[in-house]
Amino acid sequence: MKIALQMNALAQLNPRTDSTLYLAAVAAERGDELFHYEPQALKLEITGNTRQITARGHALRRQADGWQSGAAEVRDLADFDVILMRQDPPFDLAYISATHILELLRDKVRIVNDPAGVRNAPEKMLILNFPQLMPQTLVTRDAAEIRDFYARHGEVVIKPLYGFGGHGIFHLHRDDDNLPALLEMLGAMNNEPMMVQKFLPVATVGDKRIILLDGAPVGLYRRMPATGDVRSNGRIGGRAELAPLTERDREICATIAPALRARGLFLAGIDVIGDYLTEINVTSPTGLVIADQLEGRSGNATIAAQFWQRLVG
Repeated sequence: MKIALQMNALAQLNPRTDSTLYLAAVAAERGDELFHYEPQALKLEITGNTRQITARGHALRRQADGWQSGAAEVRDLADFDVILMRQDPPFDLAYISATHILELLRDKVRIVNDPAGVRNAPEKMLILNFPQLMPQTLVTRDAAEIRDFYARHGEVVIKPLYGFGGHGIFHLHRDDDNLPALLEMLGAMNNEPMMVQKFLPVATVGDKRIILLDGAPVGLYRRMPATGDVRSNGRIGGRAELAPLTERDREICATIAPALRARGLFLAGIDVIGDYLTEINVTSPTGLVIADQLEGRSGNATIAAQFWQRLVG
């Protein structure tokens, strides 16, 4: 197959742990042709009643000592069999614009995840369709409503609605006097609503990252926060541990699976704290390498191998 990877710059990625390169490595082993480009390299050109979507990028080849990137070239994206949309957020207008452009290729190329599905389901928004799975939550920019929610629950977590990787997450303890300054700072950053959730004490012993393919759980691990930090993201020092898939985890996965499939969200990574779903990650889900290493998968049993097998056979 011909596979295009819309992703961050190759130099920014850790080849040992990056999920995009993990998927690419297995595709290379299958004999697939790889081409990578950054989203700003997309180009849509319209002439008369025709439109062409191209990208300036590089052929990507797997070498014994890592990855080799070829000379820059412009490729017509309609010539590919699969496009993986794997760039990291922020989920801003540049990101949204890229989804609109790629959406024009949906009748010609298999795009994973579906660009319209991603656009309509950023990390902290799709979960709003499943209130029965969520902790007590408030989404607003109204400072008075946030103060009231905090007063009623005593201990809360405040998150930017379109953040990622643990950026901008704050844990407010009871009688914390930082709330006014925090709301002022967040309000000055953008004009978006914030998500405020009742703090779950079990968060101090980590959350679970569960990886789903076509709605089915295929791997998981527990993310433990670093000392002195409630956030458990690996970027900020969280560590990964083996974890069981509980009946509640299975219930959560089964509940959201139809929505993921209906939206073309083939690869997802959900975050679960205790009995509650806190995020559904669909823009660039990570953790495939860690889950496979902790759970001892290799060869055709790896999540990356299952990804391609389930996607294209």
